[in-house]
Amino acid sequence: MDIQAFQYDSKNIKSGILHIGVGNFHRAHQQFYTNELLKHEDQQNWGICGVCLLPSDEKIVNNLRSQNLDYTLTICGRDGKDEIHKIGSLTELIWGVEDPKAIVDKIANSSIKIITLTITEGGYNLDKETNEFNLNDEKIKHDLENPSNPTTVFGFIAEGLRKRKADGNGSITILSCDNLQHNGNTAKRSFTTFIEAQDKNLAEWVKENVTFPNSMVDRITPATTPEDVIRLNKKSGIDDKAPVYCEDFTQWVIEDNFIAGRPSWEKVGVEFTQDVTAFENMKLSLLNASHTLLSYPSFLKGYRKVDEAMEDKSIVKFIRDFMDTDITPYVPAPENTDLEKYKQTLIERFANHSVSDQVSRLCFDGISKFPVYIMPNLTKMIDDDKDLTRVAFLFASYRQYLKYKVDDKGHSYDIAEPWMTENDEKLISSDNPLDFLSLSAFKSVDLKESGSFIQLYERFVSEIKNQGTTQVLESII
Repeated sequence: MDIQAFQYDSKNIKSGILHIGVGNFHRAHQQFYTNELLKHEDQQNWGICGVCLLPSDEKIVNNLRSQNLDYTLTICGRDGKDEIHKIGSLTELIWGVEDPKAIVDKIANSSIKIITLTITEGGYNLDKETNEFNLNDEKIKHDLENPSNPTTVFGFIAEGLRKRKADGNGSITILSCDNLQHNGNTAKRSFTTFIEAQDKNLAEWVKENVTFPNSMVDRITPATTPEDVIRLNKKSGIDDKAPVYCEDFTQWVIEDNFIAGRPSWEKVGVEFTQDVTAFENMKLSLLNASHTLLSYPSFLKGYRKVDEAMEDKSIVKFIRDFMDTDITPYVPAPENTDLEKYKQTLIERFANHSVSDQVSRLCFDGISKFPVYIMPNLTKMIDDDKDLTRVAFLFASYRQYLKYKVDDKGHSYDIAEPWMTENDEKLISSDNPLDFLSLSAFKSVDLKESGSFIQLYERFVSEIKNQGTTQVLESII
């Protein structure tokens, strides 16, 4: 199969961006756009220096270094036709466990104009109840007390900015690429709270010299399993230790608020705007919320691949009814966006056989996803006395998934909830279904105050336990 090589000499590329969190989504999204941009000679100061902070990153670091940081990206078309791109925009890769000083020095370097982040929805260290930055976290307390020996993303960036300020190397932008509403505002709150608690002089400098644009990112990018590596390499004919694959749809909308300059990403399809709110709301409320809605019922029905679940007409109708009836009234369409077409495209994207995303990936870290994707619109639905059937069924399914760890077909499974608290675990283990509604993920709404929600939720909890997910879902649609 033909491989699209990058159209520039990598020796001419200089790092202008430092990115923290070199995972699959980053390598399929920001790196892809930047790789396309670097063919323009006037843009070749915008290569990306990758940073990994975790001990568990050792494998990806070693794999990428073994192949000169290049890797293949397979873009899977909904029409069954795939494209393979060789990506060369990752210019450097620093592993914090191995060389923490190099990260600090790089953040301080005058050539770096932008720090980008994919640290996950839960990575901003916000308290689930108050939505304020948690200064009492043990790792945060360590970094506050040991500025020159950071271990967290907040500690590293603070120390790097402190050196940048001391060296007189100018302003910088911090750009979140995580799936959060107003992700720039969230990043600003987290980083400035940390810095204010650690170094008030630096905090004053940050107010004048760091901007935090909001952005909206979108591209379905599954985890790459060992089997995927074999499959992708067979298709490409390249022995790639770190291949990535993704869908053919991609979108990136960014508020144009870059204090130290930026790449001309608009040349390769990125949209710049003064306010990203409408785009964020559309994507988080329709795509991400629908992903969460389909994840737990699909998993409990025994599906392990999203495209397989989307062959189930009851799942498709469940999702489409949720989009049309529950969510569309709260989603004003952004300029030049056809909302009906957008929703139909989402259904096609979820059903893409070439991508074949894992349902377990959608189930992962529900504790962080519910507050962002589900609770904001649920609040409005309760206030407006809307039909809560589908959302109540989702909550009952989530409880069944977390509590019993056996699907309708009798298959047991492990859950992955990195931000679950000890109190959450107690609430899940309780035999009183109402206790579950006090989970940290749901704290923004007192669900027990909604009689209509409680009535539906308790009914579904009982029916799912006694009849199974399949039969209950059929009764809903």
